[in-house]
Amino acid sequence: MAERIEQRLEDRVPELEQLERVGLFTRREVRAILRKASALEYKIQRRALRKEDFIKYIQYEIHLLELIKKRRARIGYSFKRDEIEGSILHRVHSLFNRATGKWKEDVQLWLSHVAFCKEWNTKHQLSKVFSSLLAIHSNKPALWIMAAKWEMETRLSSESARHLFLRALRFHPECPKLYQEYFRMELMHAEKQRKEKKAFEQAKMDLGEFSYSEEILNGEMARIVYRDAAQKIKGVEFHLAVLSIAKLFDFTQDLQKEILESLQAKYADDPLTWDYMARRELELGSQQSTEHTTKQMKVSEMTQREERCCAVFDEALRAVPTEDMWKYYITFCLERYNRKTNSEELKRKRLKRTLSVFSRAHESSLLPEALYKQWLQLLLESSLSEKATEVSEAATKRFSQSVEMWQMRLQVLIQLKNDDVSQCFEEAVKHMESKGTLPIWTLWVEWSEGTNSKEDTDALYQRSLRATTPAESVTMKEKYLDWTYRNGGYKKVKRVFTSLCENRPLSLDFFRKMIQIEKQQESCKMLHLREYYERALREFGSTDSDLWLDYIKEELSHPQGKPENCGSIHWRAMKMLQGDLVEDFVSKHTLLQTGRL
Repeated sequence: MAERIEQRLEDRVPELEQLERVGLFTRREVRAILRKASALEYKIQRRALRKEDFIKYIQYEIHLLELIKKRRARIGYSFKRDEIEGSILHRVHSLFNRATGKWKEDVQLWLSHVAFCKEWNTKHQLSKVFSSLLAIHSNKPALWIMAAKWEMETRLSSESARHLFLRALRFHPECPKLYQEYFRMELMHAEKQRKEKKAFEQAKMDLGEFSYSEEILNGEMARIVYRDAAQKIKGVEFHLAVLSIAKLFDFTQDLQKEILESLQAKYADDPLTWDYMARRELELGSQQSTEHTTKQMKVSEMTQREERCCAVFDEALRAVPTEDMWKYYITFCLERYNRKTNSEELKRKRLKRTLSVFSRAHESSLLPEALYKQWLQLLLESSLSEKATEVSEAATKRFSQSVEMWQMRLQVLIQLKNDDVSQCFEEAVKHMESKGTLPIWTLWVEWSEGTNSKEDTDALYQRSLRATTPAESVTMKEKYLDWTYRNGGYKKVKRVFTSLCENRPLSLDFFRKMIQIEKQQESCKMLHLREYYERALREFGSTDSDLWLDYIKEELSHPQGKPENCGSIHWRAMKMLQGDLVEDFVSKHTLLQTGRL
């Protein structure tokens, strides 16, 4: 091993001599580089190899390359690149090859090599890297796409890119993304050839026997890719994806028409097809074109376009009367309403249309639960409070087991300062089972705090503890403790704390809140703090090492603390803590003893 390391270090000598000779590095710096390289070499020649050692070595060499680049720019020296950078680049590639050979499954390591090749423009090496990478990770379509894009966009080789896509499709014959990118590549190739032909024609150059195929120029290869994909890949999303790609190229009108016709023929019952067809009306432009367009004419034109979209949506609802179809229609209306416009008339029309569509969907009993919230927000923003109250009540009737719907209705009533808030809370908990009602009880007590008497709020908190599940009651206990201290003071909160301790389960935050309350008192007593810590440790002593450490800190820092108790607390912690928590406790306790915690 030593001989191999010596040989590798000797191989570096010519490049280091060049660095010193041309003035890029001093002799002292060259010696430092040699020492560092020696240490790194020893690490990657051991029997038990570690990936981290290879990564550190590679990072060091890359930093060296970047430093050389900066030094060259500073002194204006641009010669001897093969002898200096060439040697380092070769070594980095060699390190990457060894690392990826050892840890073949680490895709990130391969991608780091790819990024390095791109950064330092080593095209020949990158072709080899992609070849090796795809041989091992042929199950990852994204890597095939990356390699093909590089061949197409950097090496300008559409033939190599096509070859890679065809190979990839043998492994992944039903991968939509592969087909989409292959389709895009063929259109890019056609566009490139069209530009070349146009340049030759403008220069009036004689192409001799060479001629451009009209089929390729018109995107026939992309059409073949699409037709092949359409037989294997089902779903509207794929057709829309290739259609959006085709629209990026100005020579694909016939191809777009074919995709659109196929979409309508195969997926006439899919709401997404109708959504696309409706939105397409926005792009088709006005039916009348004028030379001089006024602001009013623009508003009128936009109104007409949106009305044509709505006409398609209405037709869609007659053909596909489903929740999803209404969802697409409402989403479109909301998008148009939220678009900025200086025209108050257009804004009013959009609002009226949106509210009308919401009402129609609701009347059809096909308005999705999630959209009721957006409808209510819109009604409240538009100061239609009576309608908002009516809609929120209807929502809870339709989704009587939905916590979100009740919460939404209650928030509307609270916001409008409605007299029926308390009655609605009662109705909500009556309809709902105890599980999952925490948001309702949280909202209820928060509302009561600002509205009702302290006695009523206290009774409501106690009622919530009985009504919620044990797990959810934990949160209510924390809120109750906090509210009691804010409204009843220290003596009251201490009584509530003692009472609640008998009503498990409890949270660590519950105990920490009481400890914090005690520490806020002018006459903070260590006796009380010990009681709270001991209660907390009975519940969480086996799972929280920080609790033990805080207890020890308290004994050390409190004026009434007893430092002699720390040994006993430490011994108990070591007995109670589980697994790795013992080690964590010991290390933190050591830091505490040395004053570093």
